Amino acid sequence: MPQIKTPMLTGFRVLDITQIVAGPTCTRILAEMGAEVVKLELAPFGDRTRVGGLRSQKPEHKRCSQSTYFVQHNHSKKSLALNLKSEKARELVLRMITQFDVLVENFSPGVMDRFGLGYEVLKTINPRLVMCSISLAGQQGILANKPGYDYVAQAYAGVTDLIGEAAGNPALITMAIGDASTGVAAAMAVGFALLHRERTGEGQYIETSLLDTYFNMHEVAIPRLSLRKGYEPTRTGSQHPDGGPTGIFRCADGTYLTLATLPHQWEQFVSALGRDDLLTDPRFATAALRRDNNAQLKEILESWLGTFPTRDAAIKALERERIPCAPVLTLREAMEHPHLRERGVVRTVSDPYVGEFQIPGPPARFSAWKYSSSLKADLLGEHNEQVLQEFAGLGDDEIDALYAEGVLVRDRLLEPESAPTEDTAMAR
Repeated sequence: MPQIKTPMLTGFRVLDITQIVAGPTCTRILAEMGAEVVKLELAPFGDRTRVGGLRSQKPEHKRCSQSTYFVQHNHSKKSLALNLKSEKARELVLRMITQFDVLVENFSPGVMDRFGLGYEVLKTINPRLVMCSISLAGQQGILANKPGYDYVAQAYAGVTDLIGEAAGNPALITMAIGDASTGVAAAMAVGFALLHRERTGEGQYIETSLLDTYFNMHEVAIPRLSLRKGYEPTRTGSQHPDGGPTGIFRCADGTYLTLATLPHQWEQFVSALGRDDLLTDPRFATAALRRDNNAQLKEILESWLGTFPTRDAAIKALERERIPCAPVLTLREAMEHPHLRERGVVRTVSDPYVGEFQIPGPPARFSAWKYSSSLKADLLGEHNEQVLQEFAGLGDDEIDALYAEGVLVRDRLLEPESAPTEDTAMAR
């Protein structure tokens, strides 16, 4: 199949009024798919991740707004930095919205309405608009107005309680699984809504939430709880609650591997261990019994693993019987793995202010189009002039007046040569 020269969403425009991770993940995906994404950042400092991550150590970039955190989640977008508390800023958004196909926001419920930018207002100006709101717990319900981030959604979804050692405390998932997954779900929903619009001419409103996304991750426990009286899932530490054996196991060299044996693979597992006697052992006669006697299975497996000098040798023996298993890698080991490098799962960014560093690659690949190998993230307000001229029809004098009034802001490095430097704030 010949390569398509332009990405699939080329020609679509997205107004991104999001920050941190979930919302920016959604709009970054749309940007990489070819949409023109204008990221509206709030004055005076922009997306809060601009002050997170690692920053330039060069003296000339001392007050620069760029950071590794911001670049990872916001590359491929254009930055427009406005003070939305200003009536003039809101008027500009209303003027520009007719030029956009999609608006994505992740304020707390009700904030966009208070800004005068709610969907009921915007759809009267642009009936074809697809608007997506991302929040902690949704736009309605008793938790809707509760502030919170990924970790709060984990807790409310019954996820945190199931992580950790059985006799210990609940444990925290220390990466943004809910944020990232919600961003992917939102991007998917926007894509579907655009497809619907192309067929019908109809825009619509979408909402996604971290809590909904996390709750959706329970693959088997919800039906069990609803049907079985007295059943309560519990923390099982390094072992899967359904046994298998499935979990994390210690090797002779002090490293760990993870192994997943489903019921139909029991005979393969027994063959790998060279323990045909387990096939007739009454403790392990059924999947339910293997679950109930999982502690004994763990002991048998780790005893067998102890006969190998290294983890790699044990993995080879398991893989000969097609038992799904993997080394438990550190993050650095994962980043250096040749498979992830070859597939672009580990991706390199060369930023003029922060330097060269790695970020995660995209989660989907297409046979008819390839991702760009060169990524760039804007400084705060880097595309102010272009966006306001093109989408709001403003002239240079009008834009200068907005700067003077504090309605429009930009990174110090973008200030005119004559402007003060050392004592000026990052964004004026």
